[in-house]
Amino acid sequence: MKNLSRKDFIRNLSLLSGLVVMPGFKYPSSLNSIVGQMNLGFVTYLWGKDWDIPTIIKNLSAAKIYGVELRIDHAHGVTTELSKEERKRVKKQFADSPVQVLGMGTNQRFDYPDKDELKSSIEKTKEYIKLSHDIGGSGVKVKPNGFHKNVPKEKTLEQIGKSLNEVGKFAADHGQKIRLEVHGKGTQQLPNIKTIMDVATNPNVGVCWNSNDTDLDGKGLEYNFNLVKGRFGDTAHVRELNIGDYPYQKLMSLFVQMNYNGWILLECRTNPEDKVKALIEQRKVWEKMIEQG
Repeated sequence: MKNLSRKDFIRNLSLLSGLVVMPGFKYPSSLNSIVGQMNLGFVTYLWGKDWDIPTIIKNLSAAKIYGVELRIDHAHGVTTELSKEERKRVKKQFADSPVQVLGMGTNQRFDYPDKDELKSSIEKTKEYIKLSHDIGGSGVKVKPNGFHKNVPKEKTLEQIGKSLNEVGKFAADHGQKIRLEVHGKGTQQLPNIKTIMDVATNPNVGVCWNSNDTDLDGKGLEYNFNLVKGRFGDTAHVRELNIGDYPYQKLMSLFVQMNYNGWILLECRTNPEDKVKALIEQRKVWEKMIEQG
């Protein structure tokens, strides 16, 4: 409940108020049994890469999906180049709609062996933090991208963790979160993500689960999930829930069992002709999985 926006709280309170007057209505044990703790959202990569902001709002509203992470370099045009007034207009567009902007999905990474490249990525992340704040978002997604030849893995993991502490502190000062996507050849292995997070002790840094095939390596999904679940942030990425062999029902059950209070974001890879129809299908699949969880 603490993560609900004022708009969502009022909407849910109105729903509860309406139910109270129905004959035979009984209060549930908690408001979450009505509104739920998890929400289904959307990443503009790839289904929304060609949508501007009005189209994003229109299509997500039609699909009854009310949160969006804006991937950089897409048709929505939300970039660090926006002026102060342009940022205000973006914020107002989402504020006047049922769709909540969750922030920016960036490609900023902190595994660079070159110190200048690393510094540049940290500074660019800070610019995206300010952008997310200005448009009404709540955080910025970053990622590790892999290991490097002649650089010990332990050194790379420690460097990523220390960099996350720096940007995490900066983000907290701007009311934002840092979301570390489970990404990169080698670095996406969950034991390595755990090692990063053991260094990244700033509580404003969280893990963004990414539904990779490597989640099943070693001792399996549940073991790897439990390695990092104590450091989950408020977003997680999934692909099409009814395509492929990834055990999404098991994953959703694990989220339900831990009472995950965050956004499950669709980052779909196929190219359906009618993407709104496809989004509605994914929402229905997800709702059924949560119900069975």
